[in-house]
Amino acid sequence: MATIDSLFVTKIYRAEIEDAKFAHLTTELEAASLSIAEDDEAGQAWCEKNGYPGYTSYASLNDLPWRVPVFGELVKALNSHVSAFAKEVEYDLKGRKLVLDSLWINILPPGGVHTSHIHPHSVVSGTYYVTVPEGAGALKFEDPRLGFMMASPPRKAKARPENRQFAYMKPKPGTVLLWESWLRHEVPVNEAESERISISFNYAWR
Repeated sequence: MATIDSLFVTKIYRAEIEDAKFAHLTTELEAASLSIAEDDEAGQAWCEKNGYPGYTSYASLNDLPWRVPVFGELVKALNSHVSAFAKEVEYDLKGRKLVLDSLWINILPPGGVHTSHIHPHSVVSGTYYVTVPEGAGALKFEDPRLGFMMASPPRKAKARPENRQFAYMKPKPGTVLLWESWLRHEVPVNEAESERISISFNYAWR
């Protein structure tokens, strides 16, 4: 009798934190993000120089949780979810902790895209979704083994999710997604008629 085991599983954590306790988060984060984007001349210059569509505070601001209280509230919520994810993947932290390393705003305009990438020097990465207009698309994850499938046939169009080489997760306002930072991912083209706003972050082991 044959058996099949699933080994080396890649896990994505999803939670919806736009509940009664955090009902104000998305509204306040949207207003704060748009205001910061308008005032952050260094960030605007970096985006223009590097051909980044829309706006990101990634290269210009590193103190958002201290600069604006609502970002600090978001971090408090994220900490508990990152802790839960760490337990799920059974990290042995050896007395150390996963702590927020960086957090930044992303405003992706219609037609904007963020190509495939990973987050080096981090353990857990993720995104909190603030504004997700219809047509903004889903986050796309890539099978980390894809580069080693040298002579592998393609997968069937209706293959089970765990057998596909790419996976898509469509968020809504209030969604938080977490994954291990080595997992390659991308933001497909924003086909909506308005901007998509999200807050991305990294946690390090310290």
